[in-house]
Amino acid sequence: MRPKTEVRERARELRRQGRTYDEIVAELGVAKSSVSLWVRDLPRPARRAHARTMAEARWAPHRRERGVARQRTKLAAAQEIGRLTERELFLAGVALYWAEGAKSKPYAVRETVQFVNSDPDVMALFLRWLELLGVGRERWRFTVSIHESADVAAAERFWADLVGVPVGALRKTVLKKHNPRTLRKNVGEGYRGCLTIYVVGGADLYRRIEGWWYGIVVSAIQAGR
Repeated sequence: MRPKTEVRERARELRRQGRTYDEIVAELGVAKSSVSLWVRDLPRPARRAHARTMAEARWAPHRRERGVARQRTKLAAAQEIGRLTERELFLAGVALYWAEGAKSKPYAVRETVQFVNSDPDVMALFLRWLELLGVGRERWRFTVSIHESADVAAAERFWADLVGVPVGALRKTVLKKHNPRTLRKNVGEGYRGCLTIYVVGGADLYRRIEGWWYGIVVSAIQAGR
């Protein structure tokens, strides 16, 4: 039997070559716990190109099939909605605001209508809801919030186009400081930050939203009795 130090050095050499724990165990005939102890200070090897290629070949058809099934389900569900009535849009807007919009608190009474989101579809629905309520465009104000490391100008153009105003009509963009130690996933061309929509003189509207939401809750509870 080879000396333990020799086995340990061989295990470390194999690990540096990118071998897995199981491969080292199979070659040296030692316990996996021993291998783990011997090589724990070494960097974890990257997956070898061949292994990645084999994994991709194995899973690609499954991912394509799953993607097709997912899209088919989404399209079928979308068709179930049909054309919204004004009342349905009204109720959807109330629920959307109460889930995502700014709300007054007992310790900080702020009766303002302010809505923040990063989803363009959500923002488009919210603006359509404001139109339904008769809240004119002259009362809308917009502010973009985005990390300073992103393409700020492109984000401003995107949101301005979405809401139908020139870029110059947006309020000053709020820049979030970039922390390189934070691993963010919201990066790349699709990252456009968030848009804040603020309604000027919205105190009365906010109170009505609170009342509408309370009415929805009470009605839903009563319907379940």
